[in-house]
Amino acid sequence: MGLGEDLEQIALQECELRLSRLDAQVAWELGSKIRTLALERGLKLVVDVRRFGQPLFYAALDGTTPDNPEWVRRKSNVVARFHRSSYGVGMTQKMKGTTLFERQGLLLTEYAADGGSFPLNVEGAGVVGSVTVSGLSQRDDHNLVVEALCAMLGRDFAALGLGPEQA
Repeated sequence: MGLGEDLEQIALQECELRLSRLDAQVAWELGSKIRTLALERGLKLVVDVRRFGQPLFYAALDGTTPDNPEWVRRKSNVVARFHRSSYGVGMTQKMKGTTLFERQGLLLTEYAADGGSFPLNVEGAGVVGSVTVSGLSQRDDHNLVVEALCAMLGRDFAALGLGPEQA
């Protein structure tokens, strides 16, 4: 997939992966699903599920560092600001040849347009939170979140996930 195709697929993901609600139970299920996938695969990452302004689930696996929660915070700030995935925002900036600082004046210490944070869109309410992981490559962070959402929602990850990155 090229950049344009990736952006189209991410837009489809953001449209299709909607929750019926976001409460503590849903956050627990989603966060636990990601944690379980990570443990099964021997991944080292941090998982965060939140309604904006309210953490609902957090887990840090062995091998993560204090830098991982900072990446989570900064990527989640992108979703809160733009109501789009942090990977989609970053790829859009890349396509335009600019950065969030150049285009929006957003400080890199507060915002990271790197993959791994995905908007939690609730039917009838819109984007109310985010699910974020940090610890893998940004494409793999993004895909892990999408895979977990697909599993929760009974959607086909093979059809919605991003394929291998093109060189």
